[in-house]
Amino acid sequence: MKNRDELLVKLRPEIDKVTYKNTSKQEIFQNSCLRPIIVLQRELLIAVFKNYFKKHKNMFFELTAEKRLVYIENAIQRDMKLRNSLKGMIIGMFSLEEYLTYTEDSSAINKRMMHLVKGQIQQHIQVFEKS
Repeated sequence: MKNRDELLVKLRPEIDKVTYKNTSKQEIFQNSCLRPIIVLQRELLIAVFKNYFKKHKNMFFELTAEKRLVYIENAIQRDMKLRNSLKGMIIGMFSLEEYLTYTEDSSAINKRMMHLVKGQIQQHIQVFEKS
């Protein structure tokens, strides 16, 4: 049986990675690890937000398109339970080596992670239209 790390990395979608001479270690980590995991977890992240909106009395659906984007951003920034849950879904997909890299600068990586999640959810906002 293959080990966990190999299987996790194999699950991830291939994403074009552009690197430059002066690319920081965090940016390399973002592009090689965070982006593929967030794309892989997209459906789960969308389900989490659908449940979040439902638990908050569907207020999201009464907002204008512009205010929906702000609502998503505020939810990610201010709701620590949601934020920790999102981080757990992503960190749980790290290999051991990636986790060790993450622990070296978790604060900065968390900011990148939440920025990517916000972008992914806002980019797919049409799936939240109430039927």
